[in-house]
Amino acid sequence: MRIIDCGLMEYHQSLALQERLVAAIGAGNEEETLLLLQHPPVYTIGRGGNPANILDPAVRVERVNRGGDVTWHGPGQVVGYPLVNLGRRGRDLHRWLRFLEEVLVHTLTAFGIKGHRCPGSTGVWTAQGKIAFIGVGVRRWVTMHGFSLNVLPDLAVFSRINPCGISGCPVTSMAMEGQSPLSEQQVVLQLKNDFVHLLNRWLPLP
Repeated sequence: MRIIDCGLMEYHQSLALQERLVAAIGAGNEEETLLLLQHPPVYTIGRGGNPANILDPAVRVERVNRGGDVTWHGPGQVVGYPLVNLGRRGRDLHRWLRFLEEVLVHTLTAFGIKGHRCPGSTGVWTAQGKIAFIGVGVRRWVTMHGFSLNVLPDLAVFSRINPCGISGCPVTSMAMEGQSPLSEQQVVLQLKNDFVHLLNRWLPLP
């Protein structure tokens, strides 16, 4: 598993990189890869997302080939795009989603934050609201897209949408959960460790 810190990257640039790597991984020409990065401010919506969940008509939204509804990416948020060959790891998309949630719960725990799953809503929550978002795509059983974790973003951006299609969805961050000041690089390092540690436990290679 290769991990690449991409820093700040435009959304379409990251999508092109994912598409290139997914094709190469599927062909056996590249190893599985986790991209960790931040985006300039951007709203995206999944292929089945409902435009009615965009509450502000001035919001420009990118429609993309992932599951899930509308969300936001931007400063203060850590984004992860794991490009993993599920064809060699059990071909179980449901388990893949639960694995991503588990990674995020472990990372939050390392910073003293109690995260949990919410039945019927993919992602991770705390008692204060949704703190991590997940939307994935799969091409020939190679995953793309992934997760975002609110570290210290301006949460007002979520008031312009129904996050993940949930009306009135409360949204929180690690900073709001009492973890301030907080280094995004510390969070990235912890995410790396938790992802690698849990991957072969949850989705072992044959």
